[in-house]
Amino acid sequence: MRILPLAAASWKFRDASTRSPWRAAVVPGCVHRDLLRHGLIPDPFWGTNEAQVQWVGEHAWEYRASFRVPAAALAEEVVDLVADGLDTVATVSLNGREVARTENMFLGHRWDVKSLLRAGRNELVVRFDSASDYIGRERLEHRPFECNDPVGRCSVLRKQQCQFGWDWGPRLVTAGIWRDIRLEAWSGNRLQSVRVTQDHRADGTVALQLSAEFARPESAASLRWQLSLAGERVGEGTGTEIVVARPQLWWPNDHGAQPLYTLGVEAIADDGTPVGAWSRRIGLRTIALDRHPDPWGESFQFVVNGRPLFAKGANCIPAHSFPAGLTRDAYARDLTSAASAHMNMIRVWGGGIYESEDFFDLCDELGLLVWHDFMFACTIYPGDPAFLASVRAEAEYNVRRTRHRACLALWCGNNEIEGLNTVGRDLADLRKNPELGRNYDALFHELLPAVVAAVDGVTAYWPSSPTSGLHKSVADATPYAEVKAEGEKRGDVHFWDVWHARQPVKDYEKYLFRFVSEFGMQSYSSTATNATFCPPHDDNVFGPEMENHQKNRSGNQIILDYISRVYRFPIGQEALIYLSQLNQAYCMQVGVQHWRRNMPRCMGALYWQLNDCWPVASWSSIEFTGHWRALHHVARRFFAPAVAVACVPGDETTIIGNYRRSTVHEVQLFTVYDAPQPARGVLRWDVFHLDGRVLRRGSKRVVLRYGESVCQATVDCRTLIARHGRDCLYLRFALEVDGVRVSEDTAFLAAPRFLELPRGRTRVAVKLPTPTRAVIAFTSDVFQHRFSFEFGGLVHRSSDNFFELYPGETKTVTVEFDAKQTAAKLKRQLTHFSLVDSY
Repeated sequence: MRILPLAAASWKFRDASTRSPWRAAVVPGCVHRDLLRHGLIPDPFWGTNEAQVQWVGEHAWEYRASFRVPAAALAEEVVDLVADGLDTVATVSLNGREVARTENMFLGHRWDVKSLLRAGRNELVVRFDSASDYIGRERLEHRPFECNDPVGRCSVLRKQQCQFGWDWGPRLVTAGIWRDIRLEAWSGNRLQSVRVTQDHRADGTVALQLSAEFARPESAASLRWQLSLAGERVGEGTGTEIVVARPQLWWPNDHGAQPLYTLGVEAIADDGTPVGAWSRRIGLRTIALDRHPDPWGESFQFVVNGRPLFAKGANCIPAHSFPAGLTRDAYARDLTSAASAHMNMIRVWGGGIYESEDFFDLCDELGLLVWHDFMFACTIYPGDPAFLASVRAEAEYNVRRTRHRACLALWCGNNEIEGLNTVGRDLADLRKNPELGRNYDALFHELLPAVVAAVDGVTAYWPSSPTSGLHKSVADATPYAEVKAEGEKRGDVHFWDVWHARQPVKDYEKYLFRFVSEFGMQSYSSTATNATFCPPHDDNVFGPEMENHQKNRSGNQIILDYISRVYRFPIGQEALIYLSQLNQAYCMQVGVQHWRRNMPRCMGALYWQLNDCWPVASWSSIEFTGHWRALHHVARRFFAPAVAVACVPGDETTIIGNYRRSTVHEVQLFTVYDAPQPARGVLRWDVFHLDGRVLRRGSKRVVLRYGESVCQATVDCRTLIARHGRDCLYLRFALEVDGVRVSEDTAFLAAPRFLELPRGRTRVAVKLPTPTRAVIAFTSDVFQHRFSFEFGGLVHRSSDNFFELYPGETKTVTVEFDAKQTAAKLKRQLTHFSLVDSY
């Protein structure tokens, strides 16, 4: 096969609606990136510029390239034009003749264009019609309820749905050749793909079955294979079965190593002619979605290599509003951060894109299981034959592309569409409109599971998230009033009573769900990230620039509401940002630790969300700039394999006259453990007075076993409360394993806003073992809650932040910088902050 890359050709683009001059373009890419590169639009992310570039999505755009085809390529029987992604309503022409028309962003295309090519110079033109025009004229009968697209009806076009706006992202409807494009010349037959299935045998060997898929019917070809690991060949041979005698198994993050074998397969025709070659990296493992009857109903857990695991992770959205051209480094920044926080699962949410090869490569390497939605979210989709045919091709293409991946754990039909069955809106109610219900079932209960079974055959399929999984038709879906009760028995749950319904954070602890695949709390981005889209004099969170970067209509009010329940009124905007991030981290910690305490009844907690697609106030733990919010630092602690967890039963309320009443009088201390090997440790606790006195001290030797959550001690504080008052007390607790403190935190008996936190002095020592690595030591004479530090905009990554500083003890943190530093410069740039400094 001869491959002629076209992305490297000299591409140009123009506004086809106005027939503007041709200008240089980058492929893969998109029109917004090209316009911005030429200074033809303002930065869409800056201030309120988003509104000024809406016209881009209303225009048609053309891309063209001249390229040369050698005569040797035309001597082959077939020359295919291969486009891995066209966004979206495209007409493809070659040398002035139309090749094809497309209207599905998620589908790769292959057309035999040999008859249209000539030796020497050729010209390829791709015209992208306006997506807005398409939506305005196609499937006019389909008018579903919309909660994210302010214009509406984006669901009639198979295009990235969050381009049309979401409650964390801008409405930037783009167009372009967003993935690779090339010519492939071949003769005879072509090896398209190889389906690899694994049989993990009782004797410890793994048998790989190879099933070759060809472009044309092929009965006589034989397969020649090679298998290597870490650059060393471990086997070679012919045939359709490979037996690996001493397999090294692939494990999720924190459960073992991630060895990836390189499997190369060559197909040989009966006359000895090569038919084609295929090579991929695979991991030897089994992954199953286990649903079996148990004392609470039906389990919902992922089992890897026979080991049930608690899924710890987050939902991810596209890494940029313009995902065309995203690099491996862009993905690596956030995915390595996820692995660093002890996550073992990422959910690819259904309103974005089918993720790239770089994304999957990294998840394979990092041990991040992937729950991948099909690209349907939060609205009802058409069901006409043309739409279903397009979706079938889209699903077959993407399942075939990813089925070999070690990390692939689940295909899910959609995000939250089944829930539209329960919200009582006439346009959205799938029960009240039988045709909409039939369309839903045709997509999510018939077409998609059939494709997964036929093309993959191994990876589990789940029809919607959330769902109980009991029904075969959306007409039988669980009514809204019963969703939470049903979620305590089976299936997965999106729990949004905390945030959207503004219920108390303690409500997380009211429910024993089986698997929580969405829950979240917003916070503001850091001052440094805000400065990338807003000048300092306009950065008030209620000003127009900041409001445009808060896409949830009630977001600011909800943030302030939750902050006011826990913390005092901030002294300024920087303090407000800090408190919003503390509150976000606190809320997620309460939820995750509750559900981890209740394993194996609950076996998963994936918070919303990991990342951002632009700089914004959102639910993410990693800001668009890569800066970790407080949540991500705290997540590294609450997702750790060995962790000490405090449960504080009871609550504080107010009565007439705003008088406080509390039923809190004890702290239950748990150990939660999911490291593969058992361990022994010591659980320690101290009850402190805020003036520094230790009022009570205790410890217990503990045995830590995989998958166990154990209440190890209950610290009764009634006598201390009576003597000192609950507002003067805090409990410090820690878990030590083999003499190393692996987990530590603080529990309060009242909301932090009522504590009279002392103000003290902090000593800082800075050492540089290398020019880009600093060791920072912090020592305080008093207790400081959620101590945080920054380096004035210097790009860095720290081993810890937003931690507790206990009186008289030194906390040492390692910080990695992108550029060389000096100790003097770091001391000048360093600022630090704790809760007492916020008011």
